[in-house]
Amino acid sequence: MKPLSYLIDAQVMIGRNLRHILRSPEQLGVMFMIPTTMLVIFRFMFGGAVATGGTSYVNYLIAGILVISVGTNSMPTAVGVRQDLSDGIVDRLRSMPMLSSAVIIGHVAATVVRTTVSTVVMVLVGLLLGFRPQASPLDWLAVFGLLWLFAAAMACVAALFGLLARTVEGASGLSLILLFVPYASSAFVPAHTLPDWLRAFVEHQPMTLVMDTVRPLLLGLPTTGQGWLAVLWWTAILLVAMPLTGRLFRRRTAS
Repeated sequence: MKPLSYLIDAQVMIGRNLRHILRSPEQLGVMFMIPTTMLVIFRFMFGGAVATGGTSYVNYLIAGILVISVGTNSMPTAVGVRQDLSDGIVDRLRSMPMLSSAVIIGHVAATVVRTTVSTVVMVLVGLLLGFRPQASPLDWLAVFGLLWLFAAAMACVAALFGLLARTVEGASGLSLILLFVPYASSAFVPAHTLPDWLRAFVEHQPMTLVMDTVRPLLLGLPTTGQGWLAVLWWTAILLVAMPLTGRLFRRRTAS
């Protein structure tokens, strides 16, 4: 097959997955309702009880909500990949002159698109709740660039979970990891307020690096200098997850 054929196949599968999102109320709920509900609850229930060092709580919170939004939007990817394997979609594609791995490409790309839309919506909801960014256009570009890298890596990990699971229910269970790991981070409270044993993990886990880079960029504050470390972490995860996903996909669909 020619490279142009690969691109056309990938485009077809990306369009398919985007149409599934629009036609699925459940996925739209994941895209918007979960992060919006968390933003509202934490903004009004805990906003007056958490000291954030001179920054309003909603300004502090929004970076964590954006990262959590990426995690929640990655969850359906694991289920979708497993569903396609179970429903025989991949077998059908193998009988056609089409790149079968376009299934995975379509899921990953659609997840990045879904995450981008969700991120924009979360910023708009945050503005309604008092979020006041001070980022320059270059800062916004850096924020979205880092979040796109993070979303692509998370989508590949989610696709890997979908391939590892034997059932759709199993894929749904594995994908919960993507939902709950961001909670053990600096999303809701500064890391220095945590117990030492937990603080050591929170400060060094890669999701915290994303939050601690995005937060000062959004607020127009000096960055912590950990942005490159966040980029290295998620680039490494992406470069490991992509070939693993491709290899496991070929093994799952070989017979």
